[in-house]
Parts: sequence; structure tokens; C-alpha cells
Amino acid sequence: MMQRLLLVFVMLGLWLPLSAAPLPAADTAPMAPDFTLDQRGGGQIRLSDLRGQVVMVNFWASWCGPCRQEMPHLEVMYQDFSDQGFQLLGVNTDQKPELAERLLNLIPVSFPILFDSASEVSRAYAVDAMPTTLLIDRQGRLRHTHRAYRPGYEDMYRQQLEALLDES
Repeated sequence: MMQRLLLVFVMLGLWLPLSAAPLPAADTAPMAPDFTLDQRGGGQIRLSDLRGQVVMVNFWASWCGPCRQEMPHLEVMYQDFSDQGFQLLGVNTDQKPELAERLLNLIPVSFPILFDSASEVSRAYAVDAMPTTLLIDRQGRLRHTHRAYRPGYEDMYRQQLEALLDES
């Protein structure tokens, strides 16, 4: 029993550093690649137009079980912080937007949903896991990257988001 528990801790210790990789402080963090994508309901959103806000970009797909788990937590975070200079963009990576629409009928959200059907933005951000969640500071610098999702990650997102919102 004790050996199994030790093995679980070791495995978690190896997993967490890969899943949540904070990037350098604001003065050395890279600029987030700019993009413009079509949004659900019409129109487009351009990332650089959101400068001055803290932006979370969440790449997700309809077939992704962890994405489905995470989505309600993201909605709560959006509701809690959207009036404090926070914007959340859900970037769907399905080739067919109607797959995203089906899922969003089951798990409704109020934050903007963008469509990256050609995977251009996903490639620009080297998205290699679903979901992938990024936190971008008010100056447009990429500060945190999270690959995959496990229950409890939303607490880490919240702490990082609060810290970024507190920065001038």
C-alpha cells in the first residue's frame, strides 16, 4: 500500500511540472502571437485589441473529455473576474464548428468562443495537448502555459489570474 502511494506521488510530481509551466516574469516574457479569429455569433476578435486586460486563451475540442470537465470552471472564473479587466477566449480547434456548437448546447458558456478550424493559431502557440490554457498579461506577454487539465487546476489558474490582475 505504501509503495503504491509513493508511486502515485512520484507520478504526480513528474506530471505537474509538465502540465503547468510558468514563463518568465513580465520583463522577460515573450509577446503572445497576435491572431484574429471568427467568433460564435458573428464578427471577429483580435487578441491585440484586448491589450490592457488579462486574457486567458483556452484551446479546446468537442471530443476532449478533460475540456468538457474544465469548461464549467472556466465559466465561473469568467463570471467572477470579467468586471476586473479579465477576458477569456475559448478557441475551438474542431475542423467543423458545428461539433463545437453541439457541445456548447450541452455546456453553455457566456465567454467568447472562437473558431480555429484551420489550426493556424494552434500551430502559432504550439498547442500539443487538449486543453491548452494560456494566461497573457495586460501588456500582451505570455506568462503561463498549461497543457492538459486535471480537477483542481482551476485553483492554480485562479491564483495566477489574481496575481496578473494585481500587476500594474
